Amino acid sequence: MFELPDDEILSLSKDHVFWTWSAQAKVNPIAVKRAKGVYFWDVDDKRYLDFNSMTMCVNIGHGNERVIKAMQDQAAELPYAAPGMATKIRAIASKAVADVTPQGALSKVLFTLGGADANENAIKLARGYTKRHKILARYRSYHGASAGAMAVTGDPRRVGWEPNLMTGVVHFLDPYRYRSTFHRTNPNILEEDFARDYVNHLEEIILYEGPESIAGIIMESVTGTNGIIIPPQGYMQGVRALCDKYGILMIADEVMSGFGRTGRMFAIEHWDVVPDIMTMAKGLTSAYAPLGAVAMKPEIAAAFNEHAFESGLTYTSHPISLAAAVANINVIREDKLVEHAAGMGGILRRMLTDLGEAHPSIGEVRNIGLFGIIELVKDRKTKEPMTPWNGSAPEMVALRKYCMDHGLFLYTHWHTVLIIPPLIIDEDQLQEGMDVLDKALEVTDQAVY
Repeated sequence: MFELPDDEILSLSKDHVFWTWSAQAKVNPIAVKRAKGVYFWDVDDKRYLDFNSMTMCVNIGHGNERVIKAMQDQAAELPYAAPGMATKIRAIASKAVADVTPQGALSKVLFTLGGADANENAIKLARGYTKRHKILARYRSYHGASAGAMAVTGDPRRVGWEPNLMTGVVHFLDPYRYRSTFHRTNPNILEEDFARDYVNHLEEIILYEGPESIAGIIMESVTGTNGIIIPPQGYMQGVRALCDKYGILMIADEVMSGFGRTGRMFAIEHWDVVPDIMTMAKGLTSAYAPLGAVAMKPEIAAAFNEHAFESGLTYTSHPISLAAAVANINVIREDKLVEHAAGMGGILRRMLTDLGEAHPSIGEVRNIGLFGIIELVKDRKTKEPMTPWNGSAPEMVALRKYCMDHGLFLYTHWHTVLIIPPLIIDEDQLQEGMDVLDKALEVTDQAVY
């Protein structure tokens, strides 16, 4: 279709592409040619096991013909319609998304282009509905790279763009047990007490900031790149209770943790909590086409019945992306990928535990479904991370290089290794990746110990 020799892809890309999250002179991307299932191949036909679902998004795996066919059919019938128009695929997709929300309670859906603008619009909805301004968010969070989403992001990706971001954001601490600020001298605290302390911390901040000024609390249901931090039992229920008590909207960011990733359709369902607003992207189409969504309770939508919601996008409800979403949801259901991820979660936990027992450089492992992480440390007793906060280290660079050299594609973030494969992965494929990681960690152990 498009003629370009394989050996020119990389050079032409370096000539003309401006790369995100990168110093332009230092980029060295993989020239990818094709992908299928849990694998992809570069232009030299080297095969990689995709342990990160590309960008934590290809939930159903690569090259699913049912989704591709749905997109092709939609392109042939109606490739685009203006945002103010009703289309068959828009009607079907909005109902399909509404139906899979927790208890089917978020029955109105606003489609966006991705996760960042989904979070942007969630904030606008919360402020418009409550007539309040402040948004609370956690420090170990990432919500997107646009000005509003970056403002609620807590991690250092926000800092470089301050102070030119959205105003009215207040951050609070995460219930991160392994590195708890409050419980360094009490590591064996009961889970319910641990959760209560962090809920109390949040309530104290709410009171200091003034509940009447707070529109919403936005949280990743399970923290993503900042640590796969799984809320303790009682925490999400406690946040829900605080929101109810003070008239604050609870916004669940399910961009990374949604669509089966944790062994439930949405991670927040593990705690039987229904948010007021929920954002999604990535696994919504498994990245076969760009799409985000904001699902909301009907009373929030009804607040805009008589006056306009002053926001919009040229590509809102793009038909081809919606066709991908509907087909993707059908694949997740037909192939029972939520159930498969839940079952594979136990297998992944066993494999991660085995790695932890074998390598002194591993401080802790965590997972929920196929959402896993390894924390690397220089000293298990002090928990000193392998890299400084927001930094890098030769050991982490070497570990990722070893994995890539041996055909394992994964994502490292500071001192952590993320394990986020496509939900279709089987035990043998998971073990294939773990075997490479095991060898890479042997090199790390030798370098540190």
